[in-house]
Amino acid sequence: MVVQYKCPCCGADMKFDSNTGKLLCESCGYTSDIDTMKRNEEGNTTSSEEYTNSTHNTSYESKVNQYVCNNCGAVLITEPDTTATSCNFCGAPVVLADRLSGESSPYYIIPFQISKTQAQEAFKKWCKNGRLTPKGFMTADRIKSMTGLYVPFWLYDLHSNGELNAACTRVRTYEQGDYIVTETQHYNVYRSADLTYLKIPVDASEKMNDGLMDKLEPFDYRNLKPFNLPYLAGYTAEKYNYTDEDLFPRVQNRVADYVETYLRSSIAGYSSVNVFNRRIHIKPKNAFYALLPVWLVCYDYQDSEHVFAMNGETGKIVGRPPLSKGKIASWFGGITVASFIIIKIIALLMGGGLL
Repeated sequence: MVVQYKCPCCGADMKFDSNTGKLLCESCGYTSDIDTMKRNEEGNTTSSEEYTNSTHNTSYESKVNQYVCNNCGAVLITEPDTTATSCNFCGAPVVLADRLSGESSPYYIIPFQISKTQAQEAFKKWCKNGRLTPKGFMTADRIKSMTGLYVPFWLYDLHSNGELNAACTRVRTYEQGDYIVTETQHYNVYRSADLTYLKIPVDASEKMNDGLMDKLEPFDYRNLKPFNLPYLAGYTAEKYNYTDEDLFPRVQNRVADYVETYLRSSIAGYSSVNVFNRRIHIKPKNAFYALLPVWLVCYDYQDSEHVFAMNGETGKIVGRPPLSKGKIASWFGGITVASFIIIKIIALLMGGGLL
C-alpha cells in the first residue's frame, strides 16, 4: 500500500510543513490542515502490488521489499523497517501504509517543529561555537547529508516503589577549655517513596545509537499528537525493531537510577552519608509506540565522516565534533600561565603583608 498526498489544485505532491503544521504543496502553495481534513481513502491511497523478481533468492527477499511509485512507476527498494521515504527517481514523498498497520501502527507522533533550513543554520552555529574545534571546521559547507527521520520510541508509564537505608553522621567541632572537641553523632536514616513516571522515552531502532538518542532528551510532550499518516510525508520513518517487553530491562535500570537519586536527594544536613541497603521495584503500567523527530547530520571533514543528531522538535544537538590539538595546547597553556601569574601575585601580596 503506497500512499502519496496530491494537491487538489495542481496535482503536485504535498509534504508536511514544520512551519505551519500542515500539508504543503510547494508547487502552488496550497495547504491542507492535517487534524481536521477528511481524506477520501480511495482517492489518497493507491494499492501497489509488491514487486518480486524471480531471480532474487529467499534470503534477499527477506531483507528488502519493493514497491512502485505512483508518480513515475519506478520500483522503490526499501529495507523492511522503512515506513516512509522518497522516490529516488522523481523525489516524491512516499508512505508505505501497510507497514504502519496493526501492531506496527504508532500511537503517538511528535511532528517536526524545525525545518531543514533551520536545522542547517542551527547546526552551523553550534559548530562555530566550539572553542576547541579546528578553525576550518565550518569555513565551508561540508554537510554531506541531512535526513529528517522519525525514530521509533516506546514511551513508558511506570510505577516505582523505593526504600533506602543509610548510615549518616553529623560532626561538630568546638573548643572546650584547652581542648578542641570533635563530636560525632551517628544516625540510621530510612527513606521510602512511591513514584510514578510518565512517558519515559526509549528508542526502539537497532540502527540508532542508544547513547546519542538518550542525549536528545527531553522532548516537549505538549506537541505529542495522535498518529496520522500525513505527518510522515516528506520525511523518512522507521518502525521498531524491539518490542516494549524487549526494552523494559533498559528502562527499568534507568528509572531505578532516578528513584535512587530522588531518595538520596532527600537526605540532607549530614556530614557523611553511606547507603548500605536499597530496594527498588519498578512496575510497568503502559507502553505507547511513538515516532519522534530527529535530524541526522553527516558532516565531512578532512576525509572523515562525523555523525550528529538534532532533536527535530527542540533543536538540541548532540555528537562529538573534531578537536584541534593546537587549540587544546593553547588553552591549557593559557590556563597554566594565568595560574602562575595569580600564584605569583598572591605570593607577593602575602610577602608584603608579612613585612
